[in-house]
Amino acid sequence: MRLTKSTDLALRIVMRLAVLEETTPTTREVAAAVAVPYSHAAKVVTRLQRLGLVEARRGRGGGLSLTVSGRSASVGWLLRELEGQGDVVGCEDDPPCPLRNACRLRTALRDAQEAFFVSLDPIAVEDLVAAPAGPVLLSLSTPSSG
Repeated sequence: MRLTKSTDLALRIVMRLAVLEETTPTTREVAAAVAVPYSHAAKVVTRLQRLGLVEARRGRGGGLSLTVSGRSASVGWLLRELEGQGDVVGCEDDPPCPLRNACRLRTALRDAQEAFFVSLDPIAVEDLVAAPAGPVLLSLSTPSSG
Protein backbone atom coordinates (compact mmCIF):
# COMPACT_ATOMS: atom_id res chain seq x y z
CA MET A 1 0.00 0.00 0.00
CA ARG A 2 1.28 3.45 -0.85
CA LEU A 3 -0.13 6.63 0.67
CA THR A 4 -1.28 9.40 -1.61
CA LYS A 5 0.88 12.51 -1.91
CA SER A 6 -1.86 14.47 -0.18
CA THR A 7 -1.82 12.15 2.84
CA ASP A 8 1.97 12.25 3.00
CA LEU A 9 1.85 16.03 2.95
CA ALA A 10 -0.85 16.13 5.64
CA LEU A 11 1.32 14.01 7.92
CA ARG A 12 4.33 16.28 7.33
CA ILE A 13 2.24 19.38 8.04
CA VAL A 14 0.78 18.09 11.31
CA MET A 15 4.23 16.93 12.40
CA ARG A 16 5.71 20.33 11.60
CA LEU A 17 2.94 22.10 13.53
CA ALA A 18 3.32 19.68 16.45
CA VAL A 19 6.88 20.85 17.10
CA LEU A 20 6.03 24.55 16.76
CA GLU A 21 4.19 24.95 20.05
CA GLU A 22 5.01 28.63 20.59
CA THR A 23 4.74 29.91 17.02
CA THR A 24 1.99 30.09 14.42
CA PRO A 25 3.56 29.86 10.97
CA THR A 26 1.64 30.74 7.84
CA THR A 27 0.66 28.13 5.30
CA ARG A 28 3.32 29.56 3.00
CA GLU A 29 5.99 29.09 5.69
CA VAL A 30 4.93 25.53 6.42
CA ALA A 31 4.90 24.75 2.69
CA ALA A 32 8.46 26.08 2.38
CA ALA A 33 9.61 24.11 5.42
CA VAL A 34 8.28 20.81 4.10
CA ALA A 35 9.36 21.61 0.52
CA VAL A 36 6.01 21.57 -1.28
CA PRO A 37 4.17 24.11 -3.41
CA TYR A 38 1.99 26.55 -1.48
CA SER A 39 -1.14 25.57 -3.43
CA HIS A 40 -0.79 21.92 -2.38
CA ALA A 41 -0.19 22.85 1.24
CA ALA A 42 -3.21 25.19 1.25
CA LYS A 43 -5.53 22.41 0.04
CA VAL A 44 -4.23 20.01 2.67
CA VAL A 45 -4.49 22.63 5.44
CA THR A 46 -8.13 23.19 4.49
CA ARG A 47 -8.78 19.46 4.79
CA LEU A 48 -7.01 19.32 8.15
CA GLN A 49 -9.12 22.25 9.36
CA ARG A 50 -12.31 20.41 8.38
CA LEU A 51 -11.11 17.43 10.39
CA GLY A 52 -10.60 19.71 13.40
CA LEU A 53 -6.85 19.11 13.58
CA VAL A 54 -5.57 22.51 12.51
CA GLU A 55 -6.69 25.99 13.43
CA ALA A 56 -5.97 28.82 10.97
CA ARG A 57 -6.20 32.46 11.96
CA ARG A 58 -6.07 35.24 9.39
CA GLY A 59 -4.51 38.65 9.63
CA ARG A 60 -1.74 40.12 11.71
CA GLY A 61 -0.64 37.64 14.33
CA GLY A 62 -2.48 34.87 12.53
CA GLY A 63 -1.15 31.58 11.30
CA LEU A 64 -1.56 27.86 11.74
CA SER A 65 -1.58 25.83 14.92
CA LEU A 66 -2.34 22.25 15.77
CA THR A 67 -5.43 21.84 17.92
CA VAL A 68 -5.48 19.72 21.07
CA SER A 69 -7.38 17.13 19.02
CA GLY A 70 -4.71 17.36 16.36
CA ARG A 71 -1.93 16.60 18.84
CA SER A 72 -3.67 13.57 20.25
CA ALA A 73 -5.16 12.30 16.97
CA SER A 74 -4.43 8.68 16.19
CA VAL A 75 -2.30 8.24 13.08
CA GLY A 76 -4.46 5.27 12.11
CA TRP A 77 -7.63 7.39 12.35
CA LEU A 78 -6.00 10.20 10.40
CA LEU A 79 -4.93 7.87 7.60
CA ARG A 80 -8.42 6.34 7.40
CA GLU A 81 -9.89 9.84 7.08
CA LEU A 82 -7.38 10.99 4.48
CA GLU A 83 -7.10 7.81 2.43
CA GLY A 84 -10.69 6.68 2.68
CA GLN A 85 -11.88 3.11 2.85
CA GLY A 86 -11.54 2.34 -0.85
CA ASP A 87 -10.17 -0.88 -2.22
CA VAL A 88 -6.42 -1.30 -2.55
CA VAL A 89 -6.95 -2.60 -6.09
CA GLY A 90 -9.34 -1.35 -8.75
CA CYS A 91 -11.66 -4.34 -9.06
CA GLU A 92 -14.46 -2.14 -10.38
CA ASP A 93 -12.33 -0.07 -12.75
CA ASP A 94 -13.18 -0.01 -16.45
CA PRO A 95 -13.06 -2.72 -17.51
CA PRO A 96 -14.02 -4.44 -14.24
CA CYS A 97 -12.02 -7.47 -13.21
CA PRO A 98 -13.75 -10.67 -14.35
CA LEU A 99 -12.87 -12.32 -11.03
CA ARG A 100 -14.43 -9.63 -8.82
CA ASN A 101 -17.47 -11.68 -7.76
CA ALA A 102 -15.46 -14.73 -6.74
CA CYS A 103 -12.11 -13.21 -5.79
CA ARG A 104 -10.58 -13.92 -2.40
CA LEU A 105 -7.71 -11.50 -2.99
CA ARG A 106 -9.95 -8.43 -2.69
CA THR A 107 -11.05 -9.42 0.83
CA ALA A 108 -7.50 -10.35 1.84
CA LEU A 109 -6.22 -6.97 0.66
CA ARG A 110 -9.03 -5.15 2.47
CA ASP A 111 -8.15 -7.04 5.66
CA ALA A 112 -4.45 -6.21 5.21
CA GLN A 113 -5.28 -2.54 4.70
CA GLU A 114 -7.31 -2.47 7.92
CA ALA A 115 -4.49 -4.26 9.78
CA PHE A 116 -2.16 -1.50 8.55
CA PHE A 117 -4.48 1.17 9.96
CA VAL A 118 -5.00 -0.75 13.21
CA SER A 119 -1.23 -0.98 13.73
CA LEU A 120 -1.11 2.84 13.60
CA ASP A 121 -4.11 3.44 15.89
CA PRO A 122 -2.06 3.57 19.13
CA ILE A 123 0.33 6.18 17.70
CA ALA A 124 -0.66 9.82 18.21
CA VAL A 125 0.54 12.72 16.08
CA GLU A 126 2.55 14.04 19.05
CA ASP A 127 4.36 10.67 19.24
CA LEU A 128 5.69 11.22 15.73
CA VAL A 129 7.71 14.27 16.76
CA ALA A 130 9.74 12.72 19.55
CA ALA A 131 13.50 12.65 18.97
CA PRO A 132 15.06 12.24 16.48
CA ALA A 133 12.24 13.62 14.28
CA GLY A 134 11.38 16.68 16.41
CA PRO A 135 14.79 18.35 16.27
CA VAL A 136 14.99 17.74 12.51
CA LEU A 137 11.54 19.26 12.01
CA LEU A 138 12.57 22.29 14.05
CA SER A 139 15.70 22.76 11.98
CA LEU A 140 13.85 22.88 8.64
CA SER A 141 13.27 26.62 8.82
CA THR A 142 12.40 29.30 11.32
CA PRO A 143 8.99 30.92 10.86
CA SER A 144 9.24 34.67 10.42
CA SER A 145 5.89 35.36 12.10
CA GLY A 146 4.45 34.22 15.36
